[in-house]
Amino acid sequence: MVSAGDFKNGLTLEINGQVMQIIEFQHVKPGKGAAFVRTKLKNVISGGVTETTFRPTEKFPTARIDRKDYTYLYNDGDLYYFMDPETFDQMPVSREVIADSMKFVKENDTVKLVSWNGSVFTVEAPLFVELEVTETEPGFAGNTAQGANKPATVETGVVIQVPLFVNIGDKVKIDTRTGEYLSRV
Repeated sequence: MVSAGDFKNGLTLEINGQVMQIIEFQHVKPGKGAAFVRTKLKNVISGGVTETTFRPTEKFPTARIDRKDYTYLYNDGDLYYFMDPETFDQMPVSREVIADSMKFVKENDTVKLVSWNGSVFTVEAPLFVELEVTETEPGFAGNTAQGANKPATVETGVVIQVPLFVNIGDKVKIDTRTGEYLSRV
């Protein structure tokens, strides 16, 4: 149990059955009245941010968030299947749960399944991935004054912006947090 007087940035708590992470907090001691703690909390599962105040003596249990490496196997309709590399157990996860986190992940990639109380609520892809360009228009040298970009489709089906010199069949390095092209491989 953590009291509101001991809050720190990044701390994950269970508040009213929700998993909340403290983004920022401020201890306030007004001239009149009792002290309080003003916080900005992010719901880890839904992503929503709320501002809440607490008395410094209020206590909350810490939430245990588990991150474990799994290998992405395949998707079958609305389910994505992952395998535990230690036990070889397969775990299906619904498409609604993991939403956009799979757009840069291809089969046999290692990802982290993030869960709370045994239920997976998100997938963390590797920070950088190398994917092959499957479709793009040819770029012509000399048609721009500065570095220009063009759309390209990578092997997972996502369209990203790449420089004009990238062609079909090239492998590109992508930052999965922003979806930006980093370099050719």
